[in-house]
Amino acid sequence: MSLINQFEYTFEPALLKEFQEKAKPMFAKAGDTILDYGQIVRFMPIIVKGVVKVSRIDDDGREILLYYVNANESCAMTFTCCMEQFPSEIKAVAEEDVEMLTVPITVMDEWMMKYATWKSFVMKTIRNRFNEMLKTIDQIAFQKLDERLEHYLIEKSQISGSNVLNLSHEQIAIDLATSRVVISRLLKKLENDKRLLLYRNQIKLLSAMKAES
Repeated sequence: MSLINQFEYTFEPALLKEFQEKAKPMFAKAGDTILDYGQIVRFMPIIVKGVVKVSRIDDDGREILLYYVNANESCAMTFTCCMEQFPSEIKAVAEEDVEMLTVPITVMDEWMMKYATWKSFVMKTIRNRFNEMLKTIDQIAFQKLDERLEHYLIEKSQISGSNVLNLSHEQIAIDLATSRVVISRLLKKLENDKRLLLYRNQIKLLSAMKAES
């Protein structure tokens, strides 16, 4: 089945026809960088299958997780870079094997004026990603790190559909913009509280943790 068929109930037939002519399929393996900081954005990716992690680097060089992009979604930050042809301010990495359609920036403005479903898709994407970034800001500003860690692990479990997470303490520390030592201490406390089990580069969430999701 064509990747485009997945969007037959999202976009009108005329737009689907243009997708067929102009959008290109692209595939990325888990861990691949799809878009990096400073890169000129020449296409807009729409995720068909898989999950992409979007992060940003602060003035001190620390990377922080902004949000995840799931199937049938796109990245709002990519939209703005595409439309104004700015270098990328975010990094997008495949969390798992990803299939996507790439829309060239040359048709972005035209489709916004021409197709109501495309305009709706773009605006919905911007709204959803903006809300997710506000949630991230709220967590950083108002939640303690142990609460952010629990939320992070539960969200990871929901995205992967598994209570076993293949994660290193270092990767969690990068995503939450803290140190590995602090994350290791908090994870050990959660293990002592019988909320998870720790293995080498792997974490298993127990029912006490999953019950909060």
